[in-house]
Formats: sequence, C-alpha cells, structure tokens
Amino acid sequence: MPSTLRALLCLGLCLSQRISARKQTLPKPIIRAESTYMVPKEKQATLCCQGSYGAVEYQLHFEGSLFAVERPKPPERINGVKFHIPDMNSRKAGRYSCIYRVGELWSERSDLLDLVVTEMYDTPTLSVHPGPEVTSGEKVTFYCRLDTATSMFLLLKEGRSRDVQRSYGKVQAEFPMGPVTTAHRGSYRCFGSYNNYAWSFPSEPVKLLVTGDIENTSLAPTDPTFADSWDTCLLTTETGLQKDLALWDHTAQNLLRMGLAFLVLVALVCLLVEDWLSRKRTREQASRASTWEGRRRLNKHKDSLKNDHETQWPWVELKAGVEPGWRELCVRPTEEGVTAGNRGHWHSICQSIPDDAEGGRTTC
Repeated sequence: MPSTLRALLCLGLCLSQRISARKQTLPKPIIRAESTYMVPKEKQATLCCQGSYGAVEYQLHFEGSLFAVERPKPPERINGVKFHIPDMNSRKAGRYSCIYRVGELWSERSDLLDLVVTEMYDTPTLSVHPGPEVTSGEKVTFYCRLDTATSMFLLLKEGRSRDVQRSYGKVQAEFPMGPVTTAHRGSYRCFGSYNNYAWSFPSEPVKLLVTGDIENTSLAPTDPTFADSWDTCLLTTETGLQKDLALWDHTAQNLLRMGLAFLVLVALVCLLVEDWLSRKRTREQASRASTWEGRRRLNKHKDSLKNDHETQWPWVELKAGVEPGWRELCVRPTEEGVTAGNRGHWHSICQSIPDDAEGGRTTC
C-alpha cells in the first residue's frame, strides 16, 4: 500500500475517533453551595452537583483530589446529588469541583466553587465616613478594624455575597466607594482573614442610605451568612417528556455516530479501489512497453543479420585465362563490405587453374 494511502487511512481513523469522542463527551455539571458558600466553623456545609438524568455516579473533588462519591437512586430519574461536609474547618475550606458518569462516559469538570469557613477570628468593627446617610453623588469610605493581627480585610454587601471587595492592612483597612447612587444602598459587613478561605466573625451590619431613597428592608437581610436566593440547590426528578427527550437525544447521537462510521468506511473503500485501478494501469503500461521493446530489439537483430550477410559474403567470378588452356578464378568483396577507411586495402584475388581441372566446390 502506498505511503499516501496509508496516511489517508490513518487520518480518517484519527478524525473518526476524535469526532466520536467529542460527541460522546458529557456536558459539565453545575456546582453550588446550599444557602451560602460562607459556612461557620463546626457547622455542616452542603454542596450540590447538578448533572444529567441517568448519571450513575457523582464525584466531588477538593483542591484537585477526590473528596467524596455519591450514587443517586434511581439514577434515571434524578439529575443531581448533594454532598454534605460536616464540622466545617480551615482544612476543608478551599476550592471544590464535581464530575458525573453516565455508563462508561465521564463528564467535563464543573467550574470551581470557593467554600469559605467563618468565625475563625475575633469580630471586626465596621464604620462608614462621613456617615450612613449621604446624598446621591457623594463619596463614602468604609473602615474595617480588627485588633487581632491579620493581613486581609473583606467587605461584602448583604444579598450580593459574591461581590467581595478586598483590602490589606495590619489592623485596619479602607474601602473607598463612590460617587454613590441608589445601587450602593443596603447593608454591609466586613471580615478579617489571613487567606482567601478562612475568615473571622462577621462585623455588625452597617446600613448605607441615600438621601431621597425609600428604605427597603428586603435589601438588608439580617442573616450573617448572607443567604443568596440563587444558591439554593435545584435538583429535580425527570418527567415523562424529559425522559422522552433524553431518549431521543441518545438515539440521535447513536445515529450520528453510525452515519459518521459509514462515511469513513465508504471513503476507505474508494481509496482502496482507486489504488487497485492505479496499480492495474501501471502494470498494463509496463507490459505494453516491454512488448514493444522486445519487438524493436528483434527487428534490429534481424536487420543486423541481414546486413552482415550482405556485407561479408564475397563475390566469386571465373574468367578466361591469359594463356591457352588456363582459366582464372577471382574473388572480391561486395561494395557494401568496403568502407571508406579500408577501401584502399581491398582488391580482387585471382588464381589460375588449368582447363582440365576436376570440378568441385570452391569456398573462400
């Protein structure tokens, strides 16, 4: 098989496997914390991993290593699981991710979730300057102070716990803000920390009001863990319609893979047929060339034999002798046998014989 055909064959197989593997990769799951990602020390944390219906296994990874495994029952009717982490402490705080398996296929890894443990240090104090009531367009500065030595301070707005502002200082940190608008109103708390995942107790809330705004208590929840509504785990069971859609999606994927395999097979057969035809044409051309060359050599050999015969066969002549009772037998070459280079060296040879010599065959 020529190198070109082998290369095309390998390319087709590689593309087939890559496309098939890509089609068989499951989408990545969604990981979130139930209630909040900030968990007080020694309390239980709950992480939810939402994958796909039919998943038989879920794995929770902590800092890149396997942490826990859950197997839903029945797997075909549940699209996720919950992982419970009891007795939260600084060793369990960090980055978590999850994956799931359907049959022999594993999903992609989920996005990373930062899980924080709180109540690890003393309680800081939070204040705002020039005051908690300002007019729109003014600038304000929050001050977070913690007498216990720390290196990092964090300011959060209740209800927006994902929007964390960081500032650094030994005892106190400043958080400038403004010009303020109605979007800045609400309750704020601060934390002190030595790293990104172990925080102090939350400070008492400080409510920022903008002059002319109507106070809305719903923007200032009193829960120090800052419960965000979208952090709730949304694990559902599969309905009949969802099951039919999942079955149809699985069938469509199988048909797509079968069609792809058929196209690759047809392409390989075409390549093999083309190679066979090319080999056949090459053999026929070589056979015709060999036959023509043999005939040409045979004709050349015949012409050579004919020329040699005409050139080398001498001409014999019997003439009357000069003296009575004698005759002369003369031999000379033909004109074709005499070349320009030896023409001066060739001449007739004659021999006198008596008239009464006995007959016979003479050669020369």
